Amino acid sequence: MIVTPLDSAYLDSKEHYVFYHKMVDFALKELIVSVKQQEICTSKEVIFLKQYCDLLLYSIEAMRIKYMYDDEDNMKVDLTDSGFPNYLEFRYLFNDLSLRENYISKLKDVSELQNEFLDRLMKAKEPVKRNKLFQAASIVYYTSVEQKYIYNRFVQGKIIDAPEGTGVEYMTSWSFFDVASNRPFVCFMYFDYSGRDAVKDKEIIYDVLKTVADREMSLDAMAYSIDRKLPDIHPKHIKRIDLGPFHNVFAKDENIITHTILESIGKKEIGLESYVLSLQVDEVFSGSEFREGGYFSKQTLQNWSKIIHQKYVFAPHRIIQLLYSKTPEIMNSLTKPPIQISELKV
Repeated sequence: MIVTPLDSAYLDSKEHYVFYHKMVDFALKELIVSVKQQEICTSKEVIFLKQYCDLLLYSIEAMRIKYMYDDEDNMKVDLTDSGFPNYLEFRYLFNDLSLRENYISKLKDVSELQNEFLDRLMKAKEPVKRNKLFQAASIVYYTSVEQKYIYNRFVQGKIIDAPEGTGVEYMTSWSFFDVASNRPFVCFMYFDYSGRDAVKDKEIIYDVLKTVADREMSLDAMAYSIDRKLPDIHPKHIKRIDLGPFHNVFAKDENIITHTILESIGKKEIGLESYVLSLQVDEVFSGSEFREGGYFSKQTLQNWSKIIHQKYVFAPHRIIQLLYSKTPEIMNSLTKPPIQISELKV
């Protein structure tokens, strides 16, 4: 799917950037706490989920710094079933930081800019001009934001020993930002390894995951592709978390929950800071094995269970009441009743 800047809505003021970042930051941190409390993820999975969310928040904060005083460009929130920044924003950010040394050499000296600020504020008694604020923001952006922490289209986690009680040798995680749905996904794989050493052979494993498990697809198809491409890996359990949609005042998608939130905000039934975060968890388990291939090239593969779909909604108490009133069919179809999280105080 080709994504263009037309597929997104603009944030066009300093207040928008601050408010949006605060809202995403608050919602994701509330989510991490609740996912652990509700035992949707294991304690080890929660640690990795938090790390991927931290990368996402770091990137959105970098966008806030980059665009806050920029009169020419604006950050874009995706118009599809997402509520997160448009995928192109992450790509632009990553590519832009590849040229940071070129930009840093052209930036004004910090002490010179500070003197200009003081003269303007103390002597002229006038506010600092917007173009000067943009120069200051650019200095902060190019000297403090690190490219390696930008949420990329695919982010690979380490291979570690599986926690006790899982019945397998290893686990690994990865995250990807699906271009079509414009949402972040986090995956976990628990597996045995019949090769020499899974950690030493990690680059081979990572390359395959990046090739066949970097987009939204049927989870059993993903599991089969990983299993087939890596003969020495015997996956036993694969879990994928779909983060979103993030329903909020900046989202412009056709999702029923988003529409309900926007309509209620428009009628002033709820505040601008109202939000809902949807979450879907899909899992498959290996129940048995089978052999596939020719006489001299047979490979042991896994028979996968049916995909276990779990849908959750996280929202403050007032919003949960609203959703039960206006979208009862969605609320009654969830794996668990809507999970209450704190409301954002503005």
